[in-house]
Amino acid sequence: MQKLLFLLFFFSNAAFASFQGVLIDANTSKPVSSAIITDSTKVTKSDENGSFFLQSTEKLYHVKAYGYRPYSFSSDDNSSIIKLTPIKVKALYLTFWGASNNSGTLKKILKLIDKTEVNAIVVDVKNEYGSTSFWTGFKQANSYGAYKKRTNRDIKKFMKIMKKRNIYTIARIVTFKDELQASHNKDYAIKRDSNNSIWRNHDNMAWVDPFDKRSHEYAISIAEEAAKVGYDEINFDYIRFPAREGLKLSKQCNQPNRIKAISKFLDQAKKRLRKYGVFISVDTYGNICWAKDDNGIGQTVSSLAAHADYLCPMLYPSGFSSGSFYFKYPSKHPYDVVYRSIKKIQDRIPSNRVRPWLQSFKDYTHARKEYKRKEIQEQIKATEDIGTNGWMLWSPSSKYHLKYLSK
Repeated sequence: MQKLLFLLFFFSNAAFASFQGVLIDANTSKPVSSAIITDSTKVTKSDENGSFFLQSTEKLYHVKAYGYRPYSFSSDDNSSIIKLTPIKVKALYLTFWGASNNSGTLKKILKLIDKTEVNAIVVDVKNEYGSTSFWTGFKQANSYGAYKKRTNRDIKKFMKIMKKRNIYTIARIVTFKDELQASHNKDYAIKRDSNNSIWRNHDNMAWVDPFDKRSHEYAISIAEEAAKVGYDEINFDYIRFPAREGLKLSKQCNQPNRIKAISKFLDQAKKRLRKYGVFISVDTYGNICWAKDDNGIGQTVSSLAAHADYLCPMLYPSGFSSGSFYFKYPSKHPYDVVYRSIKKIQDRIPSNRVRPWLQSFKDYTHARKEYKRKEIQEQIKATEDIGTNGWMLWSPSSKYHLKYLSK
């Protein structure tokens, strides 16, 4: 009997591999603490000395540390010293239509990356309509024709170009705004309460119900496809409820329910994406930094910070109403808008986990201010002074100027 128990103990423990290591900064050799180390299911963190221990039945592990590039390694690796590469993400948005390997837009952005501090690209993997920029293995989306308008016919080549240039890649997934998914799934599309017809917003796009788990599964499945091809980060946009009354959803649309639904989505996304080692970021309105509630859409700084790696508020100065920050035209004060907004939320999320969207388009308020070098550089300086994890620059057409981005 004792021999049997010994054998059972031996074989049960033999099934587990274990790895003990130390994480250090590749530039300074200083320990990296509070890094997240995972396999596909288990999670541990490095201590103040950068040390960690993970016991697992798997051999592939992933490391995520704020302010560093993601890192993957095998338990068979000989060295227990793991060097993490620091990065301040400085990203340009690349439109769905510019994501082709042969597009002029991409070629211009690559030239800017060669000549400036820009080191990252945000790419539309799923746009507002629901189209995917490349052929995915997600059968449900393909059955709706999501692949038909794809702009990248060779995603492996695209990712190879990115990796060769050491470009940090961010996959933008438009989450609950999805015409294709909603029109093919009327039972969980958001409807008008008055006549039960599918509701569409001002740009004639339908939404799916954020309360419904099927909408969660759909967006996360596409996020998985982006992770599989090698994106470093998944960026969820429109991860919210529509800011509109008179809509029919599957649950009472009050603040506690909205916040819980978005949190559940992110928690599920984190679990499903864990095995790929990708970071998760979420886009929000800029006024999330100043609101005391969820703005009626299910987003608060604290609730999002509990589940996502990075928070990406759209701190476009033109997006703030007259009187904000005590300015008649906030768009004339880009530095103050960015700096003060991030300062406001430091009690809920450290600045190194914030990476704001910055404005690279003409002011659309009454000031009608052109956003050129001075305005863009002021926004960038604000992020540097407050210590964010870099920035992401939004131009709806992905048109950027070398002189605006050069120091």
